[in-house]
Amino acid sequence: MHAQSTPVLILINGKFATLDRARPQASAVAMKDGRFLAVGDTGHVMRHSEAGSQVIDLNGRTVIPGLNDSHMHLIRGGLNYNLELRWEGVPSVADALRMLKEQAERTPHPQWVRVVGGWSEFQFAERRMPTLDEINAAAPDTPVFILHLYDRALLNRAALRAVGYTRDTPNPPGGEIQRDAAGNPTGMLIARPNAMILYATLAKGPALPRDLQVNSTRQFMRELNRLGLTSAIDAGGGFQNYPDDYAVVEELDRKEQLTIRIAYNLFTQNKGQELQDFRRWSGMVTPGQGSDYYRHNGAGEMLVFSAADFEDFLEPRPELAAGMEDELEKVVRHLVENRWPFRLHATYDESITRMLDVFETVNREIPFDGLHWMFDHCETISERNIERVKALGGGIAIQHRMAFQGEYFVDRYGADAARATPPVKHMLASGVPVGAGTDATRVASYNPWTALYWLVSGRTVGGLPLYGENGLLAREVALELWTAGSAWFSNEQGRKGRIEEGMLADLAVLSTDFFSVDEEAIKSIESVLTVVGGQVVYGAAEFTSLGPPPIPVLPEWSPVQTVPGHWRRAAPQQAVALPHQCSGPCGVHAHSHDRARKSTVPVRDFGGFWGAFGCSCFAF
Repeated sequence: MHAQSTPVLILINGKFATLDRARPQASAVAMKDGRFLAVGDTGHVMRHSEAGSQVIDLNGRTVIPGLNDSHMHLIRGGLNYNLELRWEGVPSVADALRMLKEQAERTPHPQWVRVVGGWSEFQFAERRMPTLDEINAAAPDTPVFILHLYDRALLNRAALRAVGYTRDTPNPPGGEIQRDAAGNPTGMLIARPNAMILYATLAKGPALPRDLQVNSTRQFMRELNRLGLTSAIDAGGGFQNYPDDYAVVEELDRKEQLTIRIAYNLFTQNKGQELQDFRRWSGMVTPGQGSDYYRHNGAGEMLVFSAADFEDFLEPRPELAAGMEDELEKVVRHLVENRWPFRLHATYDESITRMLDVFETVNREIPFDGLHWMFDHCETISERNIERVKALGGGIAIQHRMAFQGEYFVDRYGADAARATPPVKHMLASGVPVGAGTDATRVASYNPWTALYWLVSGRTVGGLPLYGENGLLAREVALELWTAGSAWFSNEQGRKGRIEEGMLADLAVLSTDFFSVDEEAIKSIESVLTVVGGQVVYGAAEFTSLGPPPIPVLPEWSPVQTVPGHWRRAAPQQAVALPHQCSGPCGVHAHSHDRARKSTVPVRDFGGFWGAFGCSCFAF
């Protein structure tokens, strides 16, 4: 994929949204040696044609800069992509259970069926999760692990046997094994107060061998290319060890097979030894080391375990440990001394206040002086703390976690508090760099169009309006957060994120016009031609023959064989009557949140997932 002395690639007859303020619109571009050579009208661009040039007519389609996810877990997600059944966008519990049953029948012993993030019960027509009884009926013999956001996991009886959880298994620190009246595990694992039990249990499942991890990572990148993604910043992650778990992407980089540009952060895995980790790594790699396709990006999003304000809106806000400041200061001091950019997971303003106290203390002694650092998430950050971030030269990477957890936030904190979660408009008005992303793959969907829909419409995937008109972003602004805005977070501002002469030649030709389609249709947008470094990495529709052919999915029983990523509607759906009372228009029906006794979750009706009818009693 590394473009060196390549022929000129010319695209004509397109509607290019360049995001270049000096030339916001164009109808043609030329690309050579990985960069935009010319941007303008067809006459201007065609002057750069030469022997061997390829000219593609875009048939009037809309073109945008390649999308850049400022916070996702691509490396870990790629190692596991071929193992996971995805429920993104699946419209009903019935459909989800059918998919689960079919995959269980295909999956050989001792492998598991895993549904790991990217869905919410509020997307389902039934407005509920599947029950443990339904999961056991769908898959009586094959182990099943279903992760729900940050708060719980559902295991069928076969999975309980596989992980060895019995009535004699004690609750691990930070988690609860739900039990029945006889003391036997029911199959529900509850994150209380953090998700360690969920991720530690998931890690017990069989991993793919190295060669299949390579295939899995390539499949994941192709899926992201299908959605118009060309870059991602990998925020590290639990059970993602450096350098071992980075070997696959490093191999793909050496073989020039990366189709997503990856900037990677290093995430400590050792509670109580975080400083030692960063001291060791700072002797192994330097920020920026690598290429335009694979480069080191600094530390985070975990800097010290004591500073992790775990976010689960079904639980009260966690209070950070009293000794957090001392541990965090030692790590931040080391990073600033070594000029390592860093990022830190931060959900709640109360936590952010204490973290900023530490940063300001370090800055007084060792000035940050333009060092890129950032907070991730910041759902409840205050205006005062945004100003403090700005004063220290920091940025804020936002994700659409509220699109999957907004209903829970409203239940706990109220609709008024939810109106600024996160306060993106104030961040932008203050001049703080802001980049957008997904935090995929274990909570939110990796689909950037779900995130763009959330920014533009202010709605959750279940249809709940969170922000009101004053909290919505214009489509051009939302797109900029997903392109040029995210480039700041890998120190690549001015090099990518716009269709501009001299910048990296990354773009996506869209299946429909993002700027004019109905809001609900944003969620269904795909790329029909994705270009990275001036080379076509994905083609569909009339451009199918221009893209590289897909490689076979391995292993043969992989869920990706039959459910290749984000769910797409196969045929029109018939109306389905839902089994709940409606006070018309649908009122709020909140059920118990007591997860110690129930395997269902709160049920709410907020205008219906499909949107057009104002009531979810009939879903189409």
